[in-house]
Amino acid sequence: MRYIIHDGQICDGSGEKPYRGDILLEGKVIRQIARRDETSGGISREAEGIHIEAEGKTITPGFIDTHRHCDIAALYDEDFGKLELAQGLTSVVGGNCGLGIFPCTDRYREEVFNYVEPCLGIAPKDMWISGYPEYARLLEKRGAPLHVGCYQGLGAVEAAVRGYGKSPLTPKESDMAKGYIREALEAGCVGISSGIMYQPECYFSEEEMVELLKVAAPYGRPLACHIRGEGDNLVPSVKEIIGLCKKAEIPLNISHFKATGIKNWGKNIHQAIELIEEARAAGQDVTVDFYPYCGGSTTLISLVPPDIMEEDLQETFRKMLTREGKEALKDSLYREHPGWDNMVTAIGWDRIRISSVTREENRDLVGLDFKAAALKRNCEEPAYLMGDLLAQEEGKVGIILLSMSQEDVDTVADLPYSMLISDALYGVSDCPHPRLYGSFPHFLQEYVVKRKRMTLEQAVKKMTSMPAKRLNLRKRGLVREGCYADLNVFSLDSFRDHATYEDSKQLSTPPDYVFTDGTLAVEKGKFVKDNRAEILNL
Repeated sequence: MRYIIHDGQICDGSGEKPYRGDILLEGKVIRQIARRDETSGGISREAEGIHIEAEGKTITPGFIDTHRHCDIAALYDEDFGKLELAQGLTSVVGGNCGLGIFPCTDRYREEVFNYVEPCLGIAPKDMWISGYPEYARLLEKRGAPLHVGCYQGLGAVEAAVRGYGKSPLTPKESDMAKGYIREALEAGCVGISSGIMYQPECYFSEEEMVELLKVAAPYGRPLACHIRGEGDNLVPSVKEIIGLCKKAEIPLNISHFKATGIKNWGKNIHQAIELIEEARAAGQDVTVDFYPYCGGSTTLISLVPPDIMEEDLQETFRKMLTREGKEALKDSLYREHPGWDNMVTAIGWDRIRISSVTREENRDLVGLDFKAAALKRNCEEPAYLMGDLLAQEEGKVGIILLSMSQEDVDTVADLPYSMLISDALYGVSDCPHPRLYGSFPHFLQEYVVKRKRMTLEQAVKKMTSMPAKRLNLRKRGLVREGCYADLNVFSLDSFRDHATYEDSKQLSTPPDYVFTDGTLAVEKGKFVKDNRAEILNL
């Protein structure tokens, strides 16, 4: 199929200024680009092909979101692709924060699926994915209207071989974990991910972590890491992961780089940036990404202090059913813990919102902060309500943390090595974080149109060529002859998000046209049925 897009403002993803031009798409690639100026009238409107008029519209590469928790949705959600394409996304990557649904083992399968449910969604009862090679085959078989790739999560590997306990890996378990990592990368996985703040990775020793990272080093693909702490412990956590990756000789991307906790605003982020820039100046490959909101989203269980966690998750939940367990939780939540960020003391219960639950009797709490939810339940202490929810829901509770300052988010957005992500969670929720539905148009509207924090070309680069380069995605992320024809055509006036914290399940107004490998996925603002794109496999 041949398409000719006429007279658009081409913002090519490189960071260079947009220019007027025509683009010929043939097959999967951009065959020709013709500038329109005083000496050239572009590509003839008599040329063979389907002609699209783009006067007054912007043409960009398709946007690339390297951080979505869409691992299960990409396989099983019938509507997967709609809320992504509505944001101009043509490529997405799952398997972030060390979390994942593969490899799968008999002993820990159910425990793993329960743990990741608030982030990834409900796993079908018959789902069994032995490792990344099988996941890639299933993606290919299912098909999606945009490109989907995946990291191999280190937490998923460790949980598969030893569960969520605190003990170190045995030599046999370590060999199994290394084998899974090697298998994934050999099969074309885009990289590895880590979530050091989550179980079981929070119990890794430095030696264990470096050993696993070294397995991935020869492949030249990055580690995307949710660091140990993003509040009081941001600076030592950044120092820790830079040091680990230097020892392992592996490229590093720090996921959703931010400073949480009111007392840390305007301070910690600058100290952390100094560490990153020292490492970069010394030749280390370090980048960061961010989402364009002041609120984050995670699981309620991630707020449980480490001294409260038991070796077995079910034992932790059983403890929450007792008065003694709730008192212990309350006592621990109002203390500081060296090396662990306490979000309750950092931002307060009124900045922690309940975004998802699984039990019908708790749905009335969704959208409320913990202080309001405790009042609604006539509960004398929010910590007691937290204990009740953890026990009743077996940890399957999603939360939104209003933990960042706009100035700090802007500081990260301004960095020349920062890229845009969504960190979208796909857990079942009546009130998910708005970043699931709106991150990419929200970024353009807030940073380019409304606040004019950066130029269009600067913003587009952070959504296209930078993530493509970070993940070694050849011939993607740029509007150049010979590149794959992943393209957006839109007007900045109409391409916008509608999701808010109060009413988040709102699709963005999509681009006029979205192409994946030269095939229309969105045409005149409408989704094209049965469009299928290749998976991202290196």
